[in-house]
Amino acid sequence: MNPITKTFTLPNGREVSIETGKLAKQADGSVVVKMGSTMLLATVVSNKTAGENIDFLPLTVDYREKFSATGKFPGGFLKRENRLSDSEILVSRLIDRALRPLFPEDYHAETQVQVMLISADVATPPDALACLAASAAIMVSDIPFNGPVSEVRVARINGKLEINPDFAELPTADIDLIVAGTTDSIMMVEGEMKEVSENEMMEAINCAHEEIKKQCAVQKELEGLVQKALTKREYCHEKNKEELKNRIHTFAYEKCYEIAKKGLADKHKRAQLFSEVKEAFIATLNPDEASENAFLINQYFHATEKEAVRNVILSERTRLDGRRLNEIRPIWSEVDYLPGAHGSAIFTRGETQSLTTVTLGTKRDEQSIDGAVVEGSEKFILHYNFPSFSTGEARPNRGPGRREIGHGNLALRALKPVVPFGVLNPYTVRIVSDILESNGSSSMATVCAGTLALMDAGVQISAPVSGIAMGLITDENSGKYAVLSDILGDEDHLGDMDFKVTGTEKGITACQMDIKVKGLSSEIMSEALKQAKEGRLHILNEICKTMKAPNSDYKPHVPRIIQLTIPKDMIGAVIGPGGKVIQGIQEETQTTIVIEEVNGMGVIDIISANKENSDAALARIKGIVAVPEVGEIYKGKVKNIAAFGAFVEILPGKDGLLHISEIEWRRLDKVEEVLKEGDVIDVKLIGVDPKTGKFKLSRKVLLEKPSNHNDSVASN
Repeated sequence: MNPITKTFTLPNGREVSIETGKLAKQADGSVVVKMGSTMLLATVVSNKTAGENIDFLPLTVDYREKFSATGKFPGGFLKRENRLSDSEILVSRLIDRALRPLFPEDYHAETQVQVMLISADVATPPDALACLAASAAIMVSDIPFNGPVSEVRVARINGKLEINPDFAELPTADIDLIVAGTTDSIMMVEGEMKEVSENEMMEAINCAHEEIKKQCAVQKELEGLVQKALTKREYCHEKNKEELKNRIHTFAYEKCYEIAKKGLADKHKRAQLFSEVKEAFIATLNPDEASENAFLINQYFHATEKEAVRNVILSERTRLDGRRLNEIRPIWSEVDYLPGAHGSAIFTRGETQSLTTVTLGTKRDEQSIDGAVVEGSEKFILHYNFPSFSTGEARPNRGPGRREIGHGNLALRALKPVVPFGVLNPYTVRIVSDILESNGSSSMATVCAGTLALMDAGVQISAPVSGIAMGLITDENSGKYAVLSDILGDEDHLGDMDFKVTGTEKGITACQMDIKVKGLSSEIMSEALKQAKEGRLHILNEICKTMKAPNSDYKPHVPRIIQLTIPKDMIGAVIGPGGKVIQGIQEETQTTIVIEEVNGMGVIDIISANKENSDAALARIKGIVAVPEVGEIYKGKVKNIAAFGAFVEILPGKDGLLHISEIEWRRLDKVEEVLKEGDVIDVKLIGVDPKTGKFKLSRKVLLEKPSNHNDSVASN
């Protein structure tokens, strides 16, 4: 065993090591990446041959966190790691989207990349190291790969850009991005921001790229030290018939070019016309030749169609549906569509439509998070659903896949910065977007519909948010390129980039960029961001035509929640012995009360079906935690009567003595001449006994003093 190790140091002084040759040596490539107590094992295995009639790379990327990494037991009955959690899927996608474009286009062998968190500390986010580990594992293998690539987190904390900061620093960040890139270019960007400008975002990306270049250089050095990695495997995964390829191109190119040039808005009509061209070519072949070459015909025709569509965009500066490069599809929207929902909206842009609902719940509806590294709860939830009918297909709906989880997470990040919590919004918020039609940027339709649904629900968001998906068509030979606003599904499929940007009028809140070519220059990315801002603001203007500000109140059928904060030492008084006090308040006011300690304070949620009951419960709780003040007037209840006066409850659990001489201006022989137990009277707190702390009350000072009253007589 001769392990090989390379190390480098992050800008914050933390050392990262990459080791190979010690663990998992039967994999085609394996490394252990270590920073402090955090260790990731990454492996890659790729078959030596490709499957029959496969024209793509069957790449699977799995990121898993072992609970033992932090000395924890998995939850649930089985007490073992099971299916990937949403957070693990999101990290898997981050790795996949950075690696996939860098495999050779003609490499089609089934390939599996696995990254396991095998040791961790609660301070270090492992997601920022996962792609580095995956790329390094491929680099030390004999698998063909146009890498290396690496990912880093860049966050702006207190105005300063930091690379791979700790968990504790992230809550104060106003920029939090994961950026992937090669030595030459950016490959992938994803993250959230608090309404920052395009220039600030580009500054963060460029800062990340400088660190990525260093990490790529270290991987190249490591590759040079591994004997197996010096010679990459030979492969031949494509069967080609150049004569057939040329015949299809000659027959179909001009026809496809003319169809693309027509600018048909109906995607099904376009698909039908392209299909008719292919069928017309097949009709020129004898049945045996057509059957024998069915796979290659589909492959070559798709390549011809793709070339024609791209050239129409580059040469004619017009798009498949006839729009200009920066033109947004027609938009219409509607709110309060579903009367039973707490908030609802429809957002339609072209042939993409989202029906989105908002549900407002209590503390008990929060989502529990129990991961190997991160645990806690989440008050803001967004689910994205993509049923098969949205694209006119008949296929089983098996629940959310990786795509649905990724799109939902992007929309959640886009809206999260504008959603208040606490006194302004005591609710747990769940947004559900059901995509009813899809032809490009359904995640951005979710952001727009989500904004409208939140405002319809009466959630006091700080500003409306809109989103747009940008595309890119490039030609390496001519140097031509076209940046496309609000891309269609076909433009996404045939293009080189999918760059989603969301934000308010003030700035960007989230982004997600995928590159399908080797990389993207900073100049083109800046141009795309500028064009995205124009489109984003146009969409925002259309949203505001439907609704520009949240409703001032919640819907009548929304459960009412009042939230208040009390001193920590008063929590026991509100709960009472064995929960007697809080249970009594709930029973008397028909409310549900949830109390917890947060940051050294007691936070109370009062949930009720109507405002009257919640106000009554609020008054009871305020009475318990209130400190009586001398000079204040209280409405008190006579609890007991003695010969020398009455004991009056001025606040829940707080009694004071109303001396017989303080009941009325006239002299009384008995308290019962004026009062009886159960009477509710106004009294004023006139003093506190310095020795006993007992409260002294007066009723007479609130009554008009008789003109013939003798003070000396009254006081005897």
